[in-house]
Amino acid sequence: MELTGAQIVIECLKEQGVDTVFGYPGGAILNVYDELYKHRDEITHYLTSHEQGASHAADGYARATGKVGVCFATSGPGATNMVTGIATAYMDSVPIVMITCNVGLNLLGKDSFQEVDILGVTMPITKYNFIVKDVTKLADVIRRAFRIAQSGRPGPVVVDITKNATAAKTEYTYQKPEPVVPDASAISETDIEKAATMIAHSKRPFVFVGGGVTLSNASEELRRFVKKIDAPVADSLMGKGAFDGTDEAYAGMLGMHGTKASNYGISQSDLVIVVGSRFSDRVIGNPQTFLSKAKIIQIDVDASEINKNIVVDHCIEGDAKLVLRKLSAQLNQMEHKEWMQYINDLKARYPLTYPKDRLTGPQIVETIYEMTHGDAIISTEVGQHQMWAAQFYKYNAPRKFITSGGLGTMGYGLGAALGVKVACPDKTVINMAGDGCFRMNFNELLTASKYKIPVIEVIFNNSVLGMVRQWQTLFYEKRYSNTILNGDFDYAEIAKACGCRGINVTNKQELIEAMQEALKAEGPVVINCMIDCDDKVWPMVAPGASISEAFSEEDMIKN
Repeated sequence: MELTGAQIVIECLKEQGVDTVFGYPGGAILNVYDELYKHRDEITHYLTSHEQGASHAADGYARATGKVGVCFATSGPGATNMVTGIATAYMDSVPIVMITCNVGLNLLGKDSFQEVDILGVTMPITKYNFIVKDVTKLADVIRRAFRIAQSGRPGPVVVDITKNATAAKTEYTYQKPEPVVPDASAISETDIEKAATMIAHSKRPFVFVGGGVTLSNASEELRRFVKKIDAPVADSLMGKGAFDGTDEAYAGMLGMHGTKASNYGISQSDLVIVVGSRFSDRVIGNPQTFLSKAKIIQIDVDASEINKNIVVDHCIEGDAKLVLRKLSAQLNQMEHKEWMQYINDLKARYPLTYPKDRLTGPQIVETIYEMTHGDAIISTEVGQHQMWAAQFYKYNAPRKFITSGGLGTMGYGLGAALGVKVACPDKTVINMAGDGCFRMNFNELLTASKYKIPVIEVIFNNSVLGMVRQWQTLFYEKRYSNTILNGDFDYAEIAKACGCRGINVTNKQELIEAMQEALKAEGPVVINCMIDCDDKVWPMVAPGASISEAFSEEDMIKN
């Protein structure tokens, strides 16, 4: 049948099983929005307050479900407003298809109104991007975009469509999407056998888990592998929940704000099996001293990540789920009693602690964990609260911790939380935010209010840019350059002005009462928690130091 380009966009989305889109209309994309209106009973569109919020909502939707998130924007500033969201998804390998529309073909390259070369802008931060000028190519491009976004190492794909291509007509035939399955062709049996031999000879193995385990849905395979080799486990920020954070083998997060048990323990290992992690600088500390006593096996689906940041002793290229299955099949049940006891002793000697005499960031997170029984989905902004959320909320399953890891995007969390709640309406969804981050994205409270999306926004309000202040305190001789935010603001009243419930909190009991109310609410609630401006995230590894040199506040006092 003959359809317009706009009709083909909608039909292709329906082919892919898309029932939710986040976006913001404008002149160049009007044809698509007009067609979307006719299919509003099949595809629900959420009009966000800003295009960046739409891109983060699509990102949160994708992270929570494993499906492709979809968002729309018009040309020029509409498309460029999504750039931060695209980069956020790219750094964390999140499958998103962003459909933008550009000026007509006859206006391209002429500095026309709201014309931007969005392909040129986004090329470094997308897995792939397209511009469609010919309607006859549109359906195939959209289908390819979805396949590319999901296959191998996932990532964002931009499809930019000229306005004339949305209006022109061509023949369209429905195509059922082929399932995207992991490619096993790159997995070498020789590499599997060598890794199995290295593991069998190890006396002090350690498993380090990254976000790739979640992306490949390999949590169960990881659990079986860990139990088989009887090893402790650490994770990265993106790996949270890929291995059960309540399991006795779990030692905590690794890196700059990782636990001493993980940082000290892995430094004494003789073999580290790294699954789906790219060795971020915030994880490895000083690359010259990182794991200097251990051999390293790296498992990753993306060959470009192997030996990029850390040169390893052995690698296996392939999907984590498939590789772990093959590795486990090659191994006999192992036992490392003394080594596991050593790690347990470290955990007992260096627990995560915080002052109990006042409301603090860790106390907020721990209280929320207890009140939600560990079953909420937590999204975060970026900063101290993000680290406290990673340290003190125990994630027992993947896709329950939604955060910007690689790019570190302040302003990410609220938009993401909306996408998560839309995707998982039966789950409690809580966004943890610093007051600096809240200022960047509270306009999305209007979206939450408009659609009565019952997310809970918890502000860790210390009246400063907390993480930057922490660095200024420790490494810049307390020169607090432009990090003090205090002013005559009442964030609870701002929330009320946006149509949300707003509650101010100054102690644990008030927090408990506020959370009780928020958990029962049928709309969005903002809980503004007042904490001290000099609360810090501990432990910490100084920039350029070895992770084995992690220090706490007590260490500073002693020295």
